[in-house]
Formats: sequence, C-alpha cells, structure tokens
Amino acid sequence: MMFVIKYRKIFYLISGLAVAASLGSILYFGLNIGIDFTGGTLVEVSYPATRPDLEAVRQAANQINLGSVTVQPTGEDGYILRLKTVSESEKDSLIKAVTLSADNVPAEERTNSIGPALGSELAQRGLMAIGLVALLIILYIAFVFRHVSRPVSSWKYGLIAIVALLHDIIIPTGVFAYLGAVRGAEVDALFLTALLTILGLSVNDTIVVFDRIRENLQNKVASHFDDVVGISLKQTFTRSINTSLVLILILLSLYFFGGTTTRDFALVLVIGMFVGTYSSIFLASPLLVTWQKWSEKRSTK
Repeated sequence: MMFVIKYRKIFYLISGLAVAASLGSILYFGLNIGIDFTGGTLVEVSYPATRPDLEAVRQAANQINLGSVTVQPTGEDGYILRLKTVSESEKDSLIKAVTLSADNVPAEERTNSIGPALGSELAQRGLMAIGLVALLIILYIAFVFRHVSRPVSSWKYGLIAIVALLHDIIIPTGVFAYLGAVRGAEVDALFLTALLTILGLSVNDTIVVFDRIRENLQNKVASHFDDVVGISLKQTFTRSINTSLVLILILLSLYFFGGTTTRDFALVLVIGMFVGTYSSIFLASPLLVTWQKWSEKRSTK
C-alpha cells in the first residue's frame, strides 16, 4: 500500500474537492430541517391510484386556512404535507382537502407532531452530542497512544482522526442538502442518529489502522515512518474493506426493501460508510506521514 503514501496528495485533492462540493451544496441549497427540530406537524399520505399533480395538491392544501402547507412528493404514490402544529380535526380536514377525486382517496401513512420549543432543544442536544463525541475521541486516542511519542505524538493521532471525521460528516450532509432540494429529504432525528453512527464506525476503522501503526513502530518493522504506515495499511486493508462492504450491503437492503421512514437513514449511512472507509485508508494515515515530514523539516531549520 505504499502507493497510498506516494500519491497521498492526489487523495488529499479528491477529499478536498468532495468537501468543497459538499460545503457548496449546503450553502447553496441549505438543509431541509424537519419538524423534529423546527416544530410542527408532518402528514404523509399515499394514493391508491395515480398520484395527483403536485401543483393541484399544493393549491388544495393551502385553501383551508391552516397556514402555509409545504407539499413534497415521496415514493411513487405519496406526498408529505408539512405545516404548523394542528389538531386531529384540522389534520382530517387537510387530508380531506387533498382528496381530489372520490375514487382516489389518500391513505394516511404517518403523522408526526412536535412543539417548537422541544424541537429547538433536540437540535441543541444533538449538536452537543456530536461535539462531545469528538472531544471524547481525541481524549481516548491520546490516552491509548500515550506511549507513542515518536515520530508523531499521541495527541496528533487524535486531531487527525477528528479531521477525518469532519470529512466523513460534511460529505453526507452535503449530499443530503442536495437531496433535500430535489426530493424533500429532511434533516431530522434519524439523520442526526445516522451522523453519530458514522462517527462511531469511521473512528473504529481509523483506530484499527492507527493501532497497527503503533504496534509496527514498537516492533520496528521498518526504519522510516512512511514505510511503517504503508505496511500497516497493507495489513489492515482487507479487514477494512470486508467489514465496510458487509455493512454497506446490509444498509442497501434496508434502503431498497425497508420503509420510507428508514430509507434516508440508510442512505446517509451508506454514504458515510463509503466515505469513512476511504478516509481511514486514504486520508487519515497519509496525514500522519505529512505531519511527520512537516515536523521533521521544521526541526531541521
């Protein structure tokens, strides 16, 4: 796997372009924040026959004095209706309003309601959870690698792991921003759960490689640090690919055969697993080499 070290700048470029595109997507499209964080009512309906025209459903939903109703297609035969928090009777009136013909009465698939105060609290707690996880990862890696001081100190392993994790979170979020614009994918509690899961799975992959680097440094399998990293990547490559492939196949089955509520959750995890595997092999470990070489040049000046 020495080619990973040799051509690391190319992999940095690939990651940089992917992150830049994802940030651009987030800034341009924005995130379609779900009612889990904003508060309101979400009603999903499906039609037994052909789904009515989107504009016709939108006009019908906004003519019953329930405030602004956002209508987004979902699946092959349904719509998601999003509006302020409403009562049971008002929800029934909404479903009746979007019944555009007697022989095509929509079925209520799900209804979720949440208050704005609780939604804001959930969003804050979610962001705090991500920040806390990142801090604990740095502390954990610094502790585990505390006996590794040369040529890269233990805390640098933790910082590089966080850089890789940011990479692994930004890219799925950027993809989701685009999907939110084109098909109404929402950033909700499940999305946040998916990001936290990605953090755990990705850092596990990264730590496996880092731990092998630590062992090989202690066993002095090579005299140069970049050779040690290359050997370590080769030793862990098959394990990383096989583990990720199994998980991705399971998640793909959940995406294609699971319900609509878990489809976006599975998609985020698939993207995160793919990106996380890439970063643990082609980003995190080469960054150790780059940092070591930079520190070496700096010390010789």
